[in-house]
Amino acid sequence: MYDVTIIGAGVIGNFIARELSRYKLNIGIIEKDNEVSNGTTKANSAIIHGGYDAKPGTKMAKFNSEGNPMFDKVCEELDVPFKRIGSLVLAFNDKDMEMVEELYNRGIENNIPNMQIIGKEKVKEMEPNINEDIIGALYSPTAGIVGVYELAIALAENAVDNGVELILNSEVKDIEKVDDGYKILTNNGEMKSKYVINCAGVYADKINNMVANETFKIIPKRGQYYILDKSAGDITNHIIFQTPNEFGKGVLIAPTVHGNIIVGPDSQELSDNERDQIHTSSSNLNYVRNTALKSIDKVPFNKTITNFSGLRAEPSTGDFIIGESQEAKGFINVAGIKSPGLSSAPAIAQYVVDLIKEIDNGLDENTDFNPRREMIVFDQLTKEKKVELIKKDPRYGRIICRCENITEGEIVDSIKKNVGAMTVDGIKRRVRPGAGRCQGGFCGPRVMEILARELNKDIEEVVKDGNKSNILTGKTKS
Repeated sequence: MYDVTIIGAGVIGNFIARELSRYKLNIGIIEKDNEVSNGTTKANSAIIHGGYDAKPGTKMAKFNSEGNPMFDKVCEELDVPFKRIGSLVLAFNDKDMEMVEELYNRGIENNIPNMQIIGKEKVKEMEPNINEDIIGALYSPTAGIVGVYELAIALAENAVDNGVELILNSEVKDIEKVDDGYKILTNNGEMKSKYVINCAGVYADKINNMVANETFKIIPKRGQYYILDKSAGDITNHIIFQTPNEFGKGVLIAPTVHGNIIVGPDSQELSDNERDQIHTSSSNLNYVRNTALKSIDKVPFNKTITNFSGLRAEPSTGDFIIGESQEAKGFINVAGIKSPGLSSAPAIAQYVVDLIKEIDNGLDENTDFNPRREMIVFDQLTKEKKVELIKKDPRYGRIICRCENITEGEIVDSIKKNVGAMTVDGIKRRVRPGAGRCQGGFCGPRVMEILARELNKDIEEVVKDGNKSNILTGKTKS
């Protein structure tokens, strides 16, 4: 029997698992997919928001302002890319400037440090490519960018290093209240747990309704994006927002931690039975493109290397839903974690741990807890360390991905870790082969060969992402 079972292995669930692993608890994470970070976490803007946007007094405001300053330490401990590059909210007319002033005042109430309202001259000095009709902006220097799926994977690895059990390919079908906790029924059998934490993303309402009456609904929303080649990386130095509207924070233009440019998203409300629909469309992408050009008309969309879409869990309550169910004691919802959910994640995790402490009358510390996790990024090593590493393991001397300079050694390492890659996209999210200009056109077959060899599988069994995303179906020649 588990002390705590977390449903959902996205960035929120994994943050909570890592924080709970600081204590002497038997913890499990249940994930319906064959990989961690396969839902909202794998497809979003990867922005750590300054915290000025959320309305004062909301959970979003509280956890964003508390979570933002925690990223430096977390990302250093877990060896995850993170940069504080600051953000600008642009104003093009007097109405926009009124919104900029409102955001600034919200930020003051939310205790966001070092914000400034700046004029056109300063904006142009900071961002020479901004359109000429700019009249001012809100500058928030504490905003940042992060490798979001690298973070989620690192959190899972560190949690497992500290004793957490990760259970993949296990979809929750029902939950029953029993005398000493809960019985969780999955497609792979059942398990018991004293406490359950619901981090199921766009399915969080469905999970809640297994143990309690419906008190909230999750409205799935899809947002579509462009990723531009690294040669477009000098188009902006900061995260560029327009003033928010009824659809959210709107279309942004921002660098990524790996040197690309991300543009998007739009916001499209989906029906209840479309919660897994992540296709893209020309009409929505055209909207993203045309809207972004209002900020920077020089965005080189001809350098697009891929498009994607992601889902976000819009709560019917208008705010994060975090707390113990009134009808089901020991069942904690962490639901409706839309933007700024990523920015809030470390603070949410600490809050949930405090809830468990309160319910359980305290927790005993795990004195063996190790907060650190390391990654070998071959391209970032000194020449001397590269030579030394290749002498130890010649696989680090074989480049598999030419776009990103990723070695065979790094790919094998990503498979052999305790939360190792099982799919082509799983390797891409960990060490980036296939994330460059050719999008796997050159390295894809080699990655498949390495996966098949290291997992002792037939290459036809290797999948792109989900269990049914087969790449090869048979040989063309005998």
